[in-house]
Amino acid sequence: MPQLNPNPWFSIMILSWLTFSLIIQPKMLSFTSTNPPINKTTSVTKNYPWTWPWS
Repeated sequence: MPQLNPNPWFSIMILSWLTFSLIIQPKMLSFTSTNPPINKTTSVTKNYPWTWPWS
């Protein structure tokens, strides 16, 4: 069964993860967020009890 032979696919997987970890991820993390969470205000929601007509 050729799908159990990890010889070509394991090296491809390791190479792709190394590429992601060492090249792509630092480039993506260097971008600044357009909507930083510091600017968001906290709002308190009020819960109103529901009056059931059959109780």
